[in-house]
Amino acid sequence: MMRTLIIRSLWTIAVFSMITSCKKESFITSPSANLNITADTIKFDTVFTSIGSVTKSFKIINENNQKILLSHIKLMGSAPSAYHININGVATNELTDITIDPNDSIYVFVAVTIDPNLNTNPFIISDSIEISFNGNNRLVQLESFGKNAHFIRDQVITDNVSWTNDLPYVILGNLQIDTTATLFIDAGCKIYLHANAAILVDGTLQAIGAKNNEVQFNGDRLDEPYCNLSGAWPGIYFRNESKNNQLIFAIIKNATRAISVENPSINSNPKLLIKQSIIDNAFETGIESLNSSIDADNTLISNCGNNIKIALGGDYAFTNCTIVAYSTIYLLHTEPVLQISNYSMQNGAITTTNINALFTNCIFWGDGGTVDNELSVIKEGSNVFNVQLQHCLFKNLADPPNTILTAVISNQDPLFNSVDIENNYFDFRTTNNLSSPVIDQGVNTSFLFDLNNNTRQVGLSTDIGCYENP
Repeated sequence: MMRTLIIRSLWTIAVFSMITSCKKESFITSPSANLNITADTIKFDTVFTSIGSVTKSFKIINENNQKILLSHIKLMGSAPSAYHININGVATNELTDITIDPNDSIYVFVAVTIDPNLNTNPFIISDSIEISFNGNNRLVQLESFGKNAHFIRDQVITDNVSWTNDLPYVILGNLQIDTTATLFIDAGCKIYLHANAAILVDGTLQAIGAKNNEVQFNGDRLDEPYCNLSGAWPGIYFRNESKNNQLIFAIIKNATRAISVENPSINSNPKLLIKQSIIDNAFETGIESLNSSIDADNTLISNCGNNIKIALGGDYAFTNCTIVAYSTIYLLHTEPVLQISNYSMQNGAITTTNINALFTNCIFWGDGGTVDNELSVIKEGSNVFNVQLQHCLFKNLADPPNTILTAVISNQDPLFNSVDIENNYFDFRTTNNLSSPVIDQGVNTSFLFDLNNNTRQVGLSTDIGCYENP
């Protein structure tokens, strides 16, 4: 009797397991089956024609305890579509009879490549992906903003060339300006550079913008979050024979080394003139100079790994500049905003040269990291060492050595308008803080306009930094 009961129990368990197993192996066919599609719209920011976009994706999740059969996943646009899809590893515009196991999922990957046309303004490219199951049709909308551009790949400029503000310029591979050539870049031009695309200046670069019509240099990834990442492109390199370079109303963002200048000028002009420009979010250095010459005025150098790094001396004049760094969601502030010296290690030995550097009406400030002294001034040997700060505000535990100081302000917060690290928003003006210590504390200079092209005080004390309070 006991044996019979045991056999019946085992048989019941086996039958129940078979029923349960069959249920799990069967397909759910109800129109109300739970299918989670993790996006209803896939958007691509500005995509340059001829260059493919980044790849985006969404998931299709079977939230049921049974299998589900998708009749099809289909790109709905007429062929050839600008979009390309990959369904769980299969590159195709349509896939039929797709099985998704219980509580499992598949990926759909999407990219877009837009053909050139005659449009000078951005244009919209749309399509959709249809997911069909159990009599239901669900759509994921696709939307891109396309833009035509001039595409330049691994080019050497050997004559004088002008770039006009008709279309953006997309640089793929290095752009070199030869020793006898000048590249003129008109106001409003936007230059987008690929990850391997440096600008190598052996001749002359003159990028001359205007207020609200700046010349802009940036990486070519315009989608979030890449559009804000530092190190997106190598930077601009002013090399040995380069001369008479000008950056006026220029914006240089997200480079590795935004500006690199090497060796003395070959004529009486500074190798590089920077006016009313912005250098921001460079991964390694905003400005790096090795025994060269730079004049800069009313310029903002902000949130770089090293804002200004000068070695092996040279000749420098920075007037009404704001040099500032905060730790951000992209870069940790760990280096002084100004590092200046007259030496360099070459072949295991220290080489020194003369240095003349004058900083007038400048702010040197940083916070949110591990830096107490924002000025690093180092002298080696017996060469001429003339580093002067006059009417500057800086953060330092003590006065920097080897430096002539005149009417300086130390360790007083400039009271910038906004420092919002979480939202990566920085406003380094002081118009909302009229008690800022920089107001009316500068000395008058020959530069009559600030970074915003506002008139500076004439006959009165000007403000310290690149912005003048109205």
